Amino acid sequence: MEVIKVSGTSRTSAVAGAIAGIIRETKRAEVQAIGASAVNQAVKAITVAKGYLTRDSLEITYTSEFVDVEIEDKVRTAIKFTITQV
Repeated sequence: MEVIKVSGTSRTSAVAGAIAGIIRETKRAEVQAIGASAVNQAVKAITVAKGYLTRDSLEITYTSEFVDVEIEDKVRTAIKFTITQV
């Protein structure tokens, strides 16, 4: 599964559209964010995606967890959101 990577400058509506599209197709999406502003954008995008999907009578839920990712030979801690259709 492809992971949607969110940065602090990601457009909320674009990320929300990507989440909604993946949920419609596969019923499951993963979003990864590193840093406070990226996590903020990710949570807002999940909330907006929930609104998009509600119009299609689809309901979602999500969980979050810490994961270690390697970026340029350094290990960083990210938050991974797993979004599933109920």
